Amino acid sequence: MQSLRYASILLLIVGCTKKPPTEAPREIKLYQNWELQPGQVVGGHAVVSGLGDLSIALKGDAVYAPFDGRVQPHNSSCVIFSSEEIPVYLFRLCGLRSLNFGFLSAGDTIGSGKELQIAVLTRQPDGRWALVEPSKKIIEQMLLR
Repeated sequence: MQSLRYASILLLIVGCTKKPPTEAPREIKLYQNWELQPGQVVGGHAVVSGLGDLSIALKGDAVYAPFDGRVQPHNSSCVIFSSEEIPVYLFRLCGLRSLNFGFLSAGDTIGSGKELQIAVLTRQPDGRWALVEPSKKIIEQMLLR
């Protein structure tokens, strides 16, 4: 009976543990070059947003994939969501926990958190990425399942 209890607890722990990302962080060369970027540290404090980031109070709610796409690590506090449906755009999402990395279907949970910092980037002809204004419609798709 005791061993069954321990096995049940172990299954709960393993079953609730998120897998770490299995791929290297995706590097992005920004068109707008600022000294401080989300994920860096300044004066002993983490930079959580920057130029072009929109901050949204999630209050613990989830963020959902707006399209079929892929979640990749970016830095210690941010991930990149990309989709073949809109190949010239990337979404940089910072501040989320319980992340689901890899390929997701539209409506799958990317992660959740207290606050989301989101930046939308578009590919430039020289291969760098430029920050652009986020679409309200797409952000609503990410917040409402």
